[in-house]
Amino acid sequence: MEIYQIWLVVAIVLVILEIVTTGFGVICFAIGAAFAAIVAGFGATLTWQIVIFAIVSILTFVFLRPVVMRFLDRKAKDMKTNADALIGRKGIVSERIDVVQHTGRVAVDGDDWKAVSDDGSVIEKGTQVEIVKIDSIIVTVKQ
Repeated sequence: MEIYQIWLVVAIVLVILEIVTTGFGVICFAIGAAFAAIVAGFGATLTWQIVIFAIVSILTFVFLRPVVMRFLDRKAKDMKTNADALIGRKGIVSERIDVVQHTGRVAVDGDDWKAVSDDGSVIEKGTQVEIVKIDSIIVTVKQ
């Protein structure tokens, strides 16, 4: 087995390891190993291969990783989950909403939530509403 093939195997193993982890750090070393395989293919000595591996790994870790992490972090912040994802969604009143009688339920995506209206008004069953706020297990809706 040639040395460039060993570097390629190392790069592939590191890419697989990166897929299992989520830090985008191991891939920097995989890129370094790929560059070391390229210079090994051109006949560079083992010392130069290791130097190229180290330099490229450090450069990608210092310059590429922060850019990618910023991009991934931005996507994660924009994604709403759990109850926060309900805000702005439409639902159908499944039980008349009346603050005086303490009644009101809204069906959203197959889930039935206790509901109150945002302005205290009565909303009849079957009306489409929009969720504007969530407080524990009670959603506040508007028509």
